[in-house]
Amino acid sequence: MNVIFVSPQFPSVYWQFCAALRRNGAVALGIGDTPWEALAEEVRASLDEYYWVGDLEDYDQVYRAVAYFSYRYGKPDWIESNNEHWLSLDARLREDFNVARGPRPGEVERWQSKARQKPLYAAAGVPTARQTMLTTFDETRWFIGEMGHYPVFAKPEVGVGACGTRILRSDDDLRALLRDCGAGGDGGDPPVPYVVEQLVEGDLCSWDAVLDSGGEPLFENQEEFPPSMADVVHGGLDMSYRSCPRVDPRLSELGRRTARAFGLASRFVHMEFFRLRSDRPGLGAAGDYVGLEVNVRPPGGSTPEMMNYAHATNVYQVWADMVCFDERRTEPDGTDAYCVYASRRDAHRYAHGHDEVLARWGAAVVSCGRVPDALSDDLGNYQYTARLATSEEADEFVAYVHEREGDCHGDQAGVREGSGGGSPTAGPGA
Repeated sequence: MNVIFVSPQFPSVYWQFCAALRRNGAVALGIGDTPWEALAEEVRASLDEYYWVGDLEDYDQVYRAVAYFSYRYGKPDWIESNNEHWLSLDARLREDFNVARGPRPGEVERWQSKARQKPLYAAAGVPTARQTMLTTFDETRWFIGEMGHYPVFAKPEVGVGACGTRILRSDDDLRALLRDCGAGGDGGDPPVPYVVEQLVEGDLCSWDAVLDSGGEPLFENQEEFPPSMADVVHGGLDMSYRSCPRVDPRLSELGRRTARAFGLASRFVHMEFFRLRSDRPGLGAAGDYVGLEVNVRPPGGSTPEMMNYAHATNVYQVWADMVCFDERRTEPDGTDAYCVYASRRDAHRYAHGHDEVLARWGAAVVSCGRVPDALSDDLGNYQYTARLATSEEADEFVAYVHEREGDCHGDQAGVREGSGGGSPTAGPGA
């Protein structure tokens, strides 16, 4: 097989998808915007050939790269980035080079649209928050009145993570959103499409899976995000989340139904849900799951590494097995555990220095280091990731890493909430 992988150098762990392809006998061909000599050695070693383009946003350059690979190696069998930012680029390349496998632009556009996801959730029988497109003040205010009252949650109609999201608590907040996104009718730039929806109180979870060509999971993972990414960004909170050793069967069933309704197959997927903390008429009882959004790629950053530690496996190889063989040939090699991520921000002062953290938790810490600036708004500036046997140990680890100078026994607002309370607002995860 000839597999073209877009941006194998970022995120920094994604070269492992290419290395796994080569272990399966595929030809791994990379296209990226980092010069060859600046690539890390492991990235170079994971590829059969690499084509540097000055700007991945310049479609003509990327098109020429694929044309070159097609001439040199033959028609590509697969084009993928596993990266939200490049999903539309992947789809356009598949269409222009008539690659049989993988979604085309129309499918990706439908999957990335917050509004167009709603009927697909309904077809799956998965409850979701009520939603409307942001139009005029009067129409949006009428929708808010129909739901009862403020606050409500606003987010870009197409987008990922917490970027651009807002909590609207008053008419003034709504007017400010209309003005800032260009929907005020002042003849300026075209409006940025937004949706406004119910504010859901619950714990943010995800169902992550590698799906075969029939849409059945070859691998499953459950993540939990206390607090949510939206709370982290808007409140400047310290970030923590975890990959769990087991998947709630109820969440797994909802994930599978959602995959079928969305027509998802032969992909890594990351589906976000709220687990209600109290009964909510029209949505469900406490403990029920409510659909938030579907992402047709792995969860962000280094989360695939966390899945490996949580499940004693290699998800890069599971994905490559799916691409090359449409089956899983990689089995777990060890016991399951909690893999938990806890990050710090440069703006805060913490009670325990780096050496203290490693002295207290070093046996469990599987990685630590600076977070790339491009991801730091969501994921913090410095991260510690640990593999721990119990949820209680994971809570203790997060509280220790996040404890700030002056906190009383680490009982920091946000740490305790982050350790067990979940998110009080709606917002996407990684």
